[in-house]
Amino acid sequence: MFKLNRSVPSLAVLLLLAACHTAVIVPPAHVTPPPAVTPPVVAPPVAVPVESKTAKFKLLDFSAIPGWGQDNLVEAWPAFKASCAAQMNKPDWRELCKIAEDVDASSDAAIRQFFESFFDPFQVMNPDGTDTGLITGYYEPLLRGARKRGGIYQTPLYAPPADLLTIDMAGLYPELKGMRLRGHVVGNKVIPYPTRGDLLQSGALKGQEICWVDDSVDAFFLQVQGSGRVLMPESKEIIRVAYADQNGQPYKSIGRYLVDKGELTLDQASAQGIKNWIATHPARENEVLNANPSFVFFKEVKLTDPNRGPDGALGVALSERRSIAIDTQFLPLGAPVFINTTQPNSDQPIKRLMMAQDTGGAIRGAVRADFFWGFGAQAGEMAGRMKQRGMLWVLWPKLASVPLGTIVN
Repeated sequence: MFKLNRSVPSLAVLLLLAACHTAVIVPPAHVTPPPAVTPPVVAPPVAVPVESKTAKFKLLDFSAIPGWGQDNLVEAWPAFKASCAAQMNKPDWRELCKIAEDVDASSDAAIRQFFESFFDPFQVMNPDGTDTGLITGYYEPLLRGARKRGGIYQTPLYAPPADLLTIDMAGLYPELKGMRLRGHVVGNKVIPYPTRGDLLQSGALKGQEICWVDDSVDAFFLQVQGSGRVLMPESKEIIRVAYADQNGQPYKSIGRYLVDKGELTLDQASAQGIKNWIATHPARENEVLNANPSFVFFKEVKLTDPNRGPDGALGVALSERRSIAIDTQFLPLGAPVFINTTQPNSDQPIKRLMMAQDTGGAIRGAVRADFFWGFGAQAGEMAGRMKQRGMLWVLWPKLASVPLGTIVN
């Protein structure tokens, strides 16, 4: 799903690598930057901050995790098995996932014994040593659309354009494995791909339309979520549109933009609050939406099973209320993560085992997660209001040969 809006870094990172060689991806690696190369050259874009610190991890007993003994692990088991299916070729996971095949999926006690026998729980702490962070929510929305433009269907969802380049830096910087930069060629230069506003104003995406939907704001939030479904009322067809690519521009919150402008308070800057504000200020819609330069492109995916969630960055279907998106600079994709937070706008606790199966452009930080609520309007209500504080514990295989990062007492 790569939600989340699941964006990627801009080409500005290329310039920063020469000055700020970081090692924040797990496992860390150390390489010597290569000598300067000749064109194509990269035009100077606006700099994007690169996190230069690492998270801290504190080894604990399972008994020290609040709520561990009360969670219904039978509910979490299918999501864990899905993660296993994607990680069977990884040495640290191969044997564990083979053992998991013989665990009684209907027995909470058997599943609990499996995790306590083969994993160590590490409390996740931010680089500054604090142990709490922001927990938000996302979901899979349903939009209404048509194959052809007409009537109320005036907002297109786009497939990736042909001139969008992917630049993989892992060959030069192994610690950047999984980080792909975006741009296009102009003359003899590779430059950043245009911003959302520039793309839409220029008409450069004409011909890339997958379908047309009836609400431009819903289309914007579909990009934030990263995946969704579109109902074609005339044909009764429902398609899934999944994350395909992104323009490489950094994600910026339009909620924060409205707060900074004095239009909303932090408490009001939920998805619902933003939509309501735009509905009452239609003349400023483009200004607000274009404050986020990031733009997501989609691909159409056949919806074979309406009960199956969209695929996340791990390549497996997300599980309702058991999948989270994390920042892979700090946490390993595919790992079980126990979360301690609260229901949206409430002090009612959420203490449960989740699976790190997705990433997102807005998900930045060590103690930071995006909680997948599932599909539909009710899930959207929960996700749109979720902006809670929370704590995380990552479960790491006992026999893993690679440490998570900085281990503290």
